[in-house]
Amino acid sequence: MGSKSDLPVVQKAFDVLRELDIPFEAHIYSAHRTPEQVTAFARSAREKGFAVILAFAGMAAHLAGVIAANTTLPVIGVPCKGPVFDGMDALLATVQMPSGVPVSTVAVNGGANAALQAAQILSIEDEALARRLLDRRESAAGSVLDQDAALQTELTKA
Repeated sequence: MGSKSDLPVVQKAFDVLRELDIPFEAHIYSAHRTPEQVTAFARSAREKGFAVILAFAGMAAHLAGVIAANTTLPVIGVPCKGPVFDGMDALLATVQMPSGVPVSTVAVNGGANAALQAAQILSIEDEALARRLLDRRESAAGSVLDQDAALQTELTKA
């Protein structure tokens, strides 16, 4: 993450990654204040065993792009809502990457979806993880159907 202020959004990703039993680590690196550390991390990520990198940043939000410029691993950018433009600045900075340096981008404050997208990438070669993802989807669908049943019951009482 670009700064500690991104932690509430990052926490949503932590929760999903833990739920799906995916190991992870987290760091606070700034594309602008600690560019050497960002570059070193990105360049060594593959040899350290990383398969996907999630990059959370607000405002100028160049973290995902700097990481993507320094690795061939998939990078998922998570624009974080900042104090000025309600996250639109971060969204545009994250999604507008030049040709040849792709960054997948999720919604502003989309930490949970970033973790789920990373899990889907990892599940290509991990059947157990693919099953956990499917179970999670089926549980979510069941929850929606339970809510609908409760609504229908309530409507028939009226």
